[in-house]
Amino acid sequence: MNKPNEIIRLTQYSHGGGCGCKIAPALLSRVLAEMPATLPYQDLLVGTESSDDAAVYRINDSQAIVATTDFFMPIVDDPHDFGRIAATNALSDIYAMGAQPLFALAIVGMPIDKLPLTVIQQILAGGAAVCKEAGIPIAGGHSIDSTEPIYGLAALGLVHPDQVKRNDRAQPGDVLILGKALGIGILSAALKKGELNSAAYQQMLASTTQLNTPGLALGGMAQVHALTDVTGFGLAGHLLEICRGSKLAAEIRFDDLPVLDAALNFARQGYSTGASKRNWASYGDDVTLPAQMQEWQKNILSDPQTSGGLLVACAPEAAEQVLQIFRQQGFQYAARIGEVKAGTPRITVR
Repeated sequence: MNKPNEIIRLTQYSHGGGCGCKIAPALLSRVLAEMPATLPYQDLLVGTESSDDAAVYRINDSQAIVATTDFFMPIVDDPHDFGRIAATNALSDIYAMGAQPLFALAIVGMPIDKLPLTVIQQILAGGAAVCKEAGIPIAGGHSIDSTEPIYGLAALGLVHPDQVKRNDRAQPGDVLILGKALGIGILSAALKKGELNSAAYQQMLASTTQLNTPGLALGGMAQVHALTDVTGFGLAGHLLEICRGSKLAAEIRFDDLPVLDAALNFARQGYSTGASKRNWASYGDDVTLPAQMQEWQKNILSDPQTSGGLLVACAPEAAEQVLQIFRQQGFQYAARIGEVKAGTPRITVR
């Protein structure tokens, strides 16, 4: 147990943090390759057949349940902030399906012999604060004594079956819009080295604790064809999921990508995460880059985002309305970043 006045740095207790903890895309595909096929359930609208954000089960003609779970090790040292980030990230999968969150269950694993109870209480309080902001209760959960701190949520939501937003329904000619700026993994790398100043930390915290509530309005738009959130596989990884599921290609313009100011500075200095490199090794062969692209730019494309932004594929005539929805809800970095095109599933970066 820690000494009474000892400063607790949560990140020192974990080998990875945030969505950077996710198993690399290529390895995950191999792990899931031997999973038995899902039995045919007529009312299971979204299951394991695609790499989507949540499962969706229809309960009647006007209601479907959305279910997801997400948890990870600390990406920051402050326990209350860690709880807030983890809860925001978990609820993002509900919004990414176009659904309204209903309630959540807490997932808690803590090294009881290493962390004071007050620290654990602050983590849970952070998660509860975000759920209160989302207008839902944490109605229960499960806890274990683990070697590393783990926190997250199992979340349930409700959506009309006709308004479910999948990640595999993009259409040729769709515009791609990203709701949040990139660079969270890069900032987490700087934080671990003790080089993230207060202003940069606040920029990181503001992004990772901003609930992806525009998903509700986007769910009601027929011209929004595909929707997902950008998390541990980075922008390129999650866009490739859209491409592969939709059997289409995509083109993005690097200069149009929103990147947090502080992250851009660290990226140019060579900061990146191990997860970024694992991501690129998993899918880099399916990304065409300009000859002059530098290593730091590649790192931004594969940078793991914890509680990242929504990635939207919508009809061109709906693009401005989508951007307006983001802006009205305080998503100042929302930007049009590219288009979906006919072709073999891959990404071309301009």
